[in-house]
Amino acid sequence: MLLVDDEEGYTEVLNNRLSKRKFQVTTASSGGDAIKAVRKQDFDVAIMDLKMEDMDGLEVLKIFKQMGLDMKIIMLTGHGSQEAARKGIELGAFDYLTKPCELHELIAKINEAYTARQ
Repeated sequence: MLLVDDEEGYTEVLNNRLSKRKFQVTTASSGGDAIKAVRKQDFDVAIMDLKMEDMDGLEVLKIFKQMGLDMKIIMLTGHGSQEAARKGIELGAFDYLTKPCELHELIAKINEAYTARQ
């Protein structure tokens, strides 16, 4: 899966926790890095922060859809950004979670996304 967030500490912790649970995780610290990553490798699921410095998650989502990517995208949003997350759903995101979310909640959502992908 692709994990996209510009908060490097958060990304590192989440990457470690997911990797310990046997998920193969590639990280990207910006929307631009995420676009570079999907050009090199296919992913089934992406977890993407909504607010990033270079471009927000909605912009990246639109670009992924324009590229014809079929991966399921779970948006991560802070409190107060649920409306933007709902817009992400309208644009084709699989679902969203509010940060900080519990790991078991995120894993359940990831598993739903993998199941929906097949």
